[in-house]
Amino acid sequence: MNAMNEFATLPLRLKTYMAEDDGWGRVAGRETHRRLVDFVEANPGVLVFRISNENVRRIDISFASESIVEVARRYRGKKGFCFIGLTDDDQRENWAAAAQRAGQPIMSWDERGRLTVLGPQASAGNMDAFEFALGRQVAKAAEYAGARKNMSITNASSKFKQLWEQGFLLRRESAAESGGVEYVYMAIK
Repeated sequence: MNAMNEFATLPLRLKTYMAEDDGWGRVAGRETHRRLVDFVEANPGVLVFRISNENVRRIDISFASESIVEVARRYRGKKGFCFIGLTDDDQRENWAAAAQRAGQPIMSWDERGRLTVLGPQASAGNMDAFEFALGRQVAKAAEYAGARKNMSITNASSKFKQLWEQGFLLRRESAAESGGVEYVYMAIK
């Protein structure tokens, strides 16, 4: 299976799944969560959902926690969710607080392709591996180890695995040149 062909993305307009222009409270967040899960389940071939906040007037932390953050946590390691063009500072702060509380990082990409991680941050020890993966369509432990002095493939693989388990990267199996199976890691964008 070729991981590059498997990397399907789909836009997700958050307002479509909300009852009102405001995302306020846990009840509204749970209703939105249910609709979002239905949408994700109806699109099994999609790996990354790119969220637009267009026409969402405001959200609170409770709504953020129960909706997108909970969906991202539910599918962690299997599917990715990222914001595209999240420009409202108040909303960004509320999404970040909800993500931090849940321990679920959410990637937020601006119009220039710059990343802000909302919520928990990658550890200092794994930041270089995370940045390496961000710069490629797919990243492999052997490539990362080969690009760094004194880095073993085992150490590189461990760093990527931790980033995947913590929700910073996605992972897929791929055929290794040796004929076996290797993991490839992908940024959520």
